Amino acid sequence: MGAIVEVSFKGNRRDYYASEIVDVQISDYVIVEADRGEDLGRVTAAGAIAERKCSGCSTGCAAPVPVLRLVRKATGNEVENAVQLRADEPRVRRITREKVAHHGLKMKVSEAEWQFDRNKLTIFFTAERRVDFRELVRDLARTFRTRIELKQIGVRDEAALLGGIGRCGRELCCSSWLRELKPVSLQLAKDQRLSLNPAQISGCCGRLMCCLTYEHEAYVQARKRFPREGKSLRTARGRERVVSVDIWRERVMLKDEDGNRRTVELEELKTEVAATGGESDSAGSRQRAGGGESNYPFRPQRTRHDGGDRNEGTNGDQHDA
Repeated sequence: MGAIVEVSFKGNRRDYYASEIVDVQISDYVIVEADRGEDLGRVTAAGAIAERKCSGCSTGCAAPVPVLRLVRKATGNEVENAVQLRADEPRVRRITREKVAHHGLKMKVSEAEWQFDRNKLTIFFTAERRVDFRELVRDLARTFRTRIELKQIGVRDEAALLGGIGRCGRELCCSSWLRELKPVSLQLAKDQRLSLNPAQISGCCGRLMCCLTYEHEAYVQARKRFPREGKSLRTARGRERVVSVDIWRERVMLKDEDGNRRTVELEELKTEVAATGGESDSAGSRQRAGGGESNYPFRPQRTRHDGGDRNEGTNGDQHDA
């Protein structure tokens, strides 16, 4: 059984191939099998690393060994031909956009990519709705004299394909290292107490930033150590209600029945609550009357992950001609 290698192509497109060539190194240009032909790409991972990425990627190979294989290393002339194809793609995009306008279609042409052997031309586009572009495909096939594949993608996939600079000043995660675009909900921003202003939590694609998921679990785990906002506690000063919590300074703001507020350290609050029984008056009476679930104020907080606005993933519509 040959080794598995990860090969990258234009943009953030990557795929996995079985290789019988033992001297393949990272950054080598190679010729690989493609749909009805061959393509040229660059090796980005090999061996055990590529095998783990292949089995762990949701869009990777389903079998232990990829179906397609690496054919050979690319020659200098083949690399030069690939560079010339990349240089021709702006012309392809311009002509395609002119054709789209001529046919009166409501679609945005994002990118074009030649297959190395020119047996296929893939054109990526975005559209709010499904578009009937059968006449456009025929027109493009006559113009470029090759097989045409029109692929509809979402705006997040478009940002990953084209690349850019994020609010942090770094290259977009989706176009540099993030392999899988997972749904991002508005609840993540709420859990982290972020501003809900769309201009501040949206990325270049206009959708919620993928980085909202990076620290979310840390916030959720930290919140489990604090009482909920609005909860009534019995402390050394009587009944007080939780106004807000500061998970980083480990402080809790309380308000008593007279409206007086105070800020107390979390450990100090736990000591006070434990010394006075740990429950609010109303909660304790309900517990004594009806039994049921304990209302201890520092129990883990339930957090909803599946609500709010979600970003769309890849729209897999593909059309060939």
